[in-house]
Amino acid sequence: MERQIFQAGNLSGGLKRVVVAGHICLDIIPTFPKNVGAGEKSLVPGKLIDVGPVRISTGGTVPNAGIALHRLGVPVSLMGKVGDDMWGQVVLDLLHRHDSALAQQMIVVPGENTSYTVVINPPDSDRIFLHYPGANDTFQESDLPYHRLVNAAVFHFGYPPLMRGMYADGGIQLASLLQTVKKHGLITSLDMALPDPVSPAGQADWKGLLRRVLPHVDLFIPSLEETLFMVDPERFGPMVKAGEAIARADGALLSEIAGTLLELGAPIVALKLGNQGLYLRTSDSPERLGFLADAPRWAGRELLAPCFKVDVAGTTGAGDCTAAGFILGLLLQFSPAETLIGAVGVGACCVEQADATSGVPPWEQVQKRIAADWAQRPVDIPLKGWQWDGTLTVWRGPRDRRD
Repeated sequence: MERQIFQAGNLSGGLKRVVVAGHICLDIIPTFPKNVGAGEKSLVPGKLIDVGPVRISTGGTVPNAGIALHRLGVPVSLMGKVGDDMWGQVVLDLLHRHDSALAQQMIVVPGENTSYTVVINPPDSDRIFLHYPGANDTFQESDLPYHRLVNAAVFHFGYPPLMRGMYADGGIQLASLLQTVKKHGLITSLDMALPDPVSPAGQADWKGLLRRVLPHVDLFIPSLEETLFMVDPERFGPMVKAGEAIARADGALLSEIAGTLLELGAPIVALKLGNQGLYLRTSDSPERLGFLADAPRWAGRELLAPCFKVDVAGTTGAGDCTAAGFILGLLLQFSPAETLIGAVGVGACCVEQADATSGVPPWEQVQKRIAADWAQRPVDIPLKGWQWDGTLTVWRGPRDRRD
């Protein structure tokens, strides 16, 4: 049985460009044989450990969301900041392998060092990340070439908690950057990352930063964990640190947190819930949604789209790919429910492969799977007062305007 609500979007007529800016790094991942450390901890000081070949890939919002959009068939420009060092050249070369045009708008700064992360993932313990922020920490508003925003429709910025210049001084640089982008007529989209609580980023006043930044953001699409930590760290910090944010969430909490973000200035809030799906709440005011062609249809909505059932090979990049799917829904002028379904569809394709983007197919293939009888996962989050809409294949919240 096909989903009656889902209207296949046509990319053949062409879409305006999406600019993806923010955090980018080089991931260096040694491979570990399965028998490494059997019966003991493998990472012991002074011990020689035989490992396999190293895997090198790009990481961060810029390549993850950007390449996902490219693979879906959307014109995209990437504006991450790297140095003119060896690692920066590796990043550019990796982008060139996808499409030579992807690296053309990258910001290369002489004398700066490129960010990298060494991912140590032995089979007998949790992953260890050795991260160097590099040029991401010096990213500032003046780095962005605003003249390159011409003919673009959406500006998506990601991971300011991993970019010192973007969260310093209460986020003044980030707010000014997004305000300027909006003046250029683009839809602004913002994603977050969860900072280390004991780091300078973790000690920042994130609610104050959101109060300054969100009035310049059209789509705010962070994870639930990131949002809880930023909105009320004293109340929710222990829950996030224990990895229990989603397990202890319910419909009332989602509505409360999203309501706070709406009050802080974002007219569209989409909270990523891991394998529980994607939650949407929008402003009741069509005027605040005037950047959309069909603002009244988007006003006063509260929906949750469950994830699709897939065999999960890895979750790297799932959030970024979900955001890419949501942005595509906006470009195609989909309804809120269609946009959510498209977003979780792209996210589901992502996790079928171990890396961040190779599982994302062209949009035509995604929409065929969605339109067919692609089963969705059950939602374990308690949704008291919610109603299942079998036509839209989404949950409707108590605050959803019925249409």
